[in-house]
Amino acid sequence: MKLSNETREVLKNYSTINSNLLVKAGNTIATMSQMKNIVATATVPDTFETEFAIYDLNEFLSAMSLFTDPELTFNDQSVRMSQGSTDLTYFYSDPSVVTTPKTEVVMPSVNASFTLTQSTFTQVQKAAAVLGVPDMVLEVGHDGIMDLRVSDRKNDTSNNFSIEVGEGGSPNQKFYFKVENLKLLNGDYNVEVSDKGISKFTNLTKKVEYFIALEAA
Repeated sequence: MKLSNETREVLKNYSTINSNLLVKAGNTIATMSQMKNIVATATVPDTFETEFAIYDLNEFLSAMSLFTDPELTFNDQSVRMSQGSTDLTYFYSDPSVVTTPKTEVVMPSVNASFTLTQSTFTQVQKAAAVLGVPDMVLEVGHDGIMDLRVSDRKNDTSNNFSIEVGEGGSPNQKFYFKVENLKLLNGDYNVEVSDKGISKFTNLTKKVEYFIALEAA
C-alpha cells in the first residue's frame, strides 16, 4: 500500500505528541503522550491489515523520506519500503514498550465551548513565543464572554496577550492549559472544556480529535 498525504500528516503530527506508536488493524490511529495528558484519535483514508508498533516514529518517517513515493508491505515483523530497485526493511517494536491509549476517552459535562480558528490559534502561539510565556487560560467573564489569554501564571507581572473567542460559557470560570500541550493539526476546531479537568478539540474538516488535560487552577 501507499500512504496518503492525509495519513502522513497525521503520523507527523503524532510524532510531536509521542515518539512511539501502536497502529491497530483498521483505519483509526490513536496516540497518547508519555505523560498521558494528551490523547489523539484520527480516522485516515488508509486501512491497515496488520497491527504493528513503531518505537521511533520520527525515524520511521525519515526512513520513508528516503523514497519519493514508496510502496509499503506490512509483514509479521517488519515493513518493507520499496520503489523501483530500491528497498528498505524497517523492523517493528515490541508493543509492550509503546505508550498507547488503553480505553476510549469519554468527555464529561461541558462548561464552555467555542470555535478556535487556525488564525486565532496561530496568533495565540505567536504571542506565547514572542512573550516567552508557557500558559494559556480560557477565561469566562461574568457576562459569559470568553477570552483566551497567554501569560506566565507564576509571574504576577507577566506580559500577557488575550483575544475574544466567543460567548455563552458558564460565568466566572477559568480553565488553564500548557501551550506546549496544544499539538494540533492545522485547521479550525470546536473546543469543549469541562471543569472535570479535560478539554476536547475536534477538527471541523478532518476526522481527528484531541483530548487535552487541563492544568490545576
